[in-house]
Amino acid sequence: MIGHLRGILLEKSPPEILLDVNGVGYELLLPMTSFYHLPEINMETTLYTHLVVREDAHLLFGFYQKQDRTLFRELIKTNGVGPKLALAILSAMSVSEFAYAIEHEELSKLVKIPGVGKKTAERLLVELKGKFKQYPQEDFFVEKKVGATMDEPIVMAESSPVDDAISALVALGYKPTEAEKMVKRVAQPDLNSEQLIREALKNAL
Repeated sequence: MIGHLRGILLEKSPPEILLDVNGVGYELLLPMTSFYHLPEINMETTLYTHLVVREDAHLLFGFYQKQDRTLFRELIKTNGVGPKLALAILSAMSVSEFAYAIEHEELSKLVKIPGVGKKTAERLLVELKGKFKQYPQEDFFVEKKVGATMDEPIVMAESSPVDDAISALVALGYKPTEAEKMVKRVAQPDLNSEQLIREALKNAL
């Protein structure tokens, strides 16, 4: 199992990045809550990782903080929750926000996440309620580490920030028309794609 990777960030196209580790390029999928902390292109970063092996693909997921990976692993153990849905959940909420929603049974907030219907939300409440208390506090309820700020320049493909943000939300499970509405609702000329994604997800909840 690959536990963590340290390398040079070559590309980032939410929710995917390309990380150069000693000449080997690793493609990783990151929840947006981790994506926001990435440095600029060609800068070094370290990520905790989880490898998902399927018949048709090996998928490597990256996380800025260890507790993000811990929650991801708990989520994919839950009946009906696969890696893609777990990624969407972690993109919509921080670990602490999700834990709070579970412990306070905020069903209405959970069902706003793409792919989480009422039955899935109820299953999450049943299977995960009380689970967070089993972990040391530092695994979940911790302050976010100081990382990249939202003002850092983002190097993206030659498409508009709005188009990039819509594509990222579609990759996270939102329908194209829904993603477009979410982004255009918060769009401002001075926002880059990552800022647009962040505002769109925040506004959705």
